[in-house]
Amino acid sequence: MSRMTGKPMRERPLLRAFMRFPIYLYRARLGWLFGERFLMLSHTGRKSGIKRYVVLEVVNQDDENKNFYVAAAWGKKADWYRNILVTPKVTVQVKNQQYSAYAEKISPEAALENLWAYAQKYPAAFTQLIKTILGESLPPDYETCQKMAEAIPLVALKTNIPA
Repeated sequence: MSRMTGKPMRERPLLRAFMRFPIYLYRARLGWLFGERFLMLSHTGRKSGIKRYVVLEVVNQDDENKNFYVAAAWGKKADWYRNILVTPKVTVQVKNQQYSAYAEKISPEAALENLWAYAQKYPAAFTQLIKTILGESLPPDYETCQKMAEAIPLVALKTNIPA
């Protein structure tokens, strides 16, 4: 379902095409346009077994180990989130570099730490994210990060070697 319309995304073809457009850019080897702030996650459908794709904003990253932290902004009902819980082996594409990775839900404490880092680095984007997810205008402070960490799951994408 799209929160903007209340209708399933498949019933809104223009919205679906708009939301999926970044996937086509990544597939065309134009992922570098998004820098390291976004990534494309390739995951396996939990029922179909078909490879699926989603572009996600990187909340935080561990540069040393090339681990990326992403939020399921639409909550536990997001298809990609439900899929990685069933099949955690994924592929991550950042810029034009692909990595094999293992997806793992992180603890609320670790989520808080990563959200706090994001709020400090991107306060305007975090404020907009709060408004979208919580429906409130709140400051990008530590207390708000605690609310967000309780409201949405965060996932660590633990990479190893390039795919």
